[in-house]
Amino acid sequence: TLVPTFLAPQNSKPAMRPFGVKQDEAWIDVDLSSQTLNAYEGNDLVFTTRISSGTAEFPTVTGMFRVWLRFESQTMDGARLGYDYYLENVPYVMYFFEDYALHGAYWHNNFGYPMSHGCVNLSPADARWLYNWSAYGTVVNVHH
Repeated sequence: TLVPTFLAPQNSKPAMRPFGVKQDEAWIDVDLSSQTLNAYEGNDLVFTTRISSGTAEFPTVTGMFRVWLRFESQTMDGARLGYDYYLENVPYVMYFFEDYALHGAYWHNNFGYPMSHGCVNLSPADARWLYNWSAYGTVVNVHH
């Protein structure tokens, strides 16, 4: 879709694919407690990595969503939202709800610890893999 789509409230850590995800469908699971991201095809884990999510002051939204907007590279200007950052050429941006996105972060290497203003930061190499693997409409399940 071309608008942010909220699918369901926060799910607990899934033992299998979330309700509504097809048997062979690609989907992304973001675990804020462990600061990890897992990519699945149906029930099969195909990729795992560490992330940096939002801090306590700027938490990452939880729930089940779909990727609704993608950019291979984008300037992110936090001033438009009242934040203090300006980052050019942010790689592999995939918005899943409003201004929340999965994206590469070249400005730090502290994955495994919350650091962002709410987005889900990945290393640029991991973000590239995820961007190339996923598509518009890919489910993103974010939970504690």
